[in-house]
Amino acid sequence: MNQRKTLVIVYHSMTDGTRQMAEAAREGAASDAAVAVRLLHAAQAGPADVLAADGLIFATPENLAAISGQLKDFFDRSYYAVLDHVNGRPYASLVCAGSDGHNAARQIERIATGWRLRPIGDPLIVCTHAQTPEAILAVKHIGDEDLLRCRTLGEAMATGLALGVF
Repeated sequence: MNQRKTLVIVYHSMTDGTRQMAEAAREGAASDAAVAVRLLHAAQAGPADVLAADGLIFATPENLAAISGQLKDFFDRSYYAVLDHVNGRPYASLVCAGSDGHNAARQIERIATGWRLRPIGDPLIVCTHAQTPEAILAVKHIGDEDLLRCRTLGEAMATGLALGVF
């Protein structure tokens, strides 16, 4: 019998948009009983969580055209402890952006490349179009269509893990 796979979703969210996206990915992944899904705030996640994961999803807001400081801190605390121990594991990324999100996605990609992770697809970027200080700092509401995209990504990751595709 195959051992149950583990998907770890590491996220940080300041205005709730990224948390909604990560929760939706968790919901989608949880639809596959063959996969245990762990949703961890970046401040609580560390190297042991990465090492225990068969697959990973990283979720971040775009802050000043970069990943959030808390997600960066997670990577800083985990990077060398897992280097060369997670080669080939699949990953995906979610970015909640005000305008673009591509630089934050590239940062995650560069870190994942260093860890020798395999992307399961392009980064999923949700653009909120928040451009004023008030809009940027406001609590976000991610629309149903974008949440469905996040759920679908989580489900695809879990299915791929369960079937041994990843």
